[in-house]
Amino acid sequence: MDPLLLTATSALCTLLILAAATVLIVRSALTDTDSKDRARILGAVAEVVRALRGRR
Repeated sequence: MDPLLLTATSALCTLLILAAATVLIVRSALTDTDSKDRARILGAVAEVVRALRGRR
């Protein structure tokens, strides 16, 4: 298999897994949460995603 194709496929799979995990974390965190706490939760999730992507 072509190494470039393998690298692109791996990157795409990693991105899809990260996106799915983020959606699941946000959905579970926002369930039965007061509206005043939602901004703080979403900010924390954004920081975790940035850390996983290596931007922090």
